[in-house]
Amino acid sequence: MRSAQASERGCPDRKMMQTSIARIMIPVPPDGSAAIPADVLIVEDDPIIAIDFEDRLLGFGVARVRSVGSVAQALAEIAARAPDFALLDVELGREKSFAVAERLMAARIPFVFVTGYGAETGIPADFKALPRLQKPCSSEALETALRTRGA
Repeated sequence: MRSAQASERGCPDRKMMQTSIARIMIPVPPDGSAAIPADVLIVEDDPIIAIDFEDRLLGFGVARVRSVGSVAQALAEIAARAPDFALLDVELGREKSFAVAERLMAARIPFVFVTGYGAETGIPADFKALPRLQKPCSSEALETALRTRGA
């Protein structure tokens, strides 16, 4: 892994991305409680998985859940109304959700990647440090990601 100094020299965008990663992670209060986000965006191309996530999120107390199945739809939803938190499937048919992740990071909106692939598969190095849920994920893992905003 390259040093932060080398990263700064080699790619100014990488420094911004690393700073953004630190800013989107919200620490859990010392008592272990954390507020549930009111508005969650699900970016998932499989409707059955999206419905499952939506049902579980509503069960956790999320007030508004929006589901989209493509990068273009996700970017439009974020532009129309920024969510409090997002779940991003990595593989969306023939496209990947990394443009959505970049947009969320720029807006300082916390999110987690959700993937059926292993931790080392399909995620570029710049995103490897970001939080990730493995599909299928347990309700406990999903709720923890939601309450901690992926921290």
